[in-house]
Amino acid sequence: MCEAHAYVLTDGKEEKLLENVDELDVAGEEIRLVNIFGEQKIIRARIKSYNNAERKILLEALQ
Repeated sequence: MCEAHAYVLTDGKEEKLLENVDELDVAGEEIRLVNIFGEQKIIRARIKSYNNAERKILLEALQ
C-alpha cells in the first residue's frame, strides 16, 4: 500500500492528523481527508507540501 500520512503544521509544530490517507478534497479553506478505513477529518488548512517518497502530506492550519 502507498497511502500517505497527513500532518498539520500549527505554530511551527508538526502533528500527525490521519494515517493511510486515500482521498483528499479541497473546498475553499477546508480540506477533507479520508483514510482506507473510512475515517475522515475536516480541517481549515492549506496544503503546504506533499512528498510521495516519504508518503507525507503536510497541511498548514488556518487561524
